[in-house]
Amino acid sequence: MVSPMMGIGKEEMGPPWLRPLLNTNFFVPCEIHNDSGKKECNQYCLDCTGPALCNICVANHKDHNHVQIRRSSYHNVVRISEVSKFIDISCVQPYVINGAKIVFLNERPQPRLGKGVTNTCEICSRSLPDSFRFCSLGCKLNGMKQDPDLSFALRPKSSRDDYSDDSYSPKKLRKNTASAAMSHEEGCHLNTNSLSPGTPPIVSYRTSRRKGVPHRSPPF
Repeated sequence: MVSPMMGIGKEEMGPPWLRPLLNTNFFVPCEIHNDSGKKECNQYCLDCTGPALCNICVANHKDHNHVQIRRSSYHNVVRISEVSKFIDISCVQPYVINGAKIVFLNERPQPRLGKGVTNTCEICSRSLPDSFRFCSLGCKLNGMKQDPDLSFALRPKSSRDDYSDDSYSPKKLRKNTASAAMSHEEGCHLNTNSLSPGTPPIVSYRTSRRKGVPHRSPPF
């Protein structure tokens, strides 16, 4: 049995279960429970790295690590909340489908790029809406052959991008950085004012006019 928490394999440059996962056929009838209502195979055991499992088969792997595969536009996806427990998915474009954040398993090349496209996947050239490098886990895996700095190894939680929160997307980072800079500038401005001499109290030099000494009317 191979644990998914092992270090990055030297040959595959990824966890030992990743490439088998990417090459597995999902959403096929289960050969064992074909007569059951839960015959569709959409589960994958990371410890056994075998074929896809149905919901009944996965019960025999309850002590193992596994993920559920879903589909979007005929492409296999996995929820970020599940897969990010085992691998670092930074540089991979996340998407939101049915309210859940997901990443695609394999590349999705486009025959034509739309006008004004400025960012594309480094492997399959698919247009990306944000400043990420890859459109899928498979593309990042292939990109590691060209960039030795890329890795699926989990970093310490304090320094790892948390894709369960989109506050760490590139655009958000730029926005937060700008906000921080603005706050810093405002803070400096406030500090400068606090060091300046206090404004002297407003003194009114307007005095009330006293009435003159009353005079008696001259006698008739």
